[in-house]
Amino acid sequence: IGKGEQKMDDFFCYLGKRISDTVDEFGKKAEDTLEIQKLKGDIYSLKRENSRDFADIGKKVYEHFKNAEEVGEEYLSFCEEIEKREEKIQELNRTISRIKGE
Repeated sequence: IGKGEQKMDDFFCYLGKRISDTVDEFGKKAEDTLEIQKLKGDIYSLKRENSRDFADIGKKVYEHFKNAEEVGEEYLSFCEEIEKREEKIQELNRTISRIKGE
């Protein structure tokens, strides 16, 4: 093989490697994008559940207020579930930041 042919072979080898690296990088970015979208969907679902519980809390508190009743411990489970989802939302947001490299 002559020097010209060797340089051409080296060029095509380099080009193939660059194309392969680029395809791998795009694949990784696509995977990251899909994972981020899934996590954002999870966050949306958790927030929607919280909104329902907030509405239920509000209805119960208002019913008790309206009936001049004491507001008490029956709201503890709502608050605990909301707190758990808020923690999960923070965890998912940290995962998104990690994936994005922030």
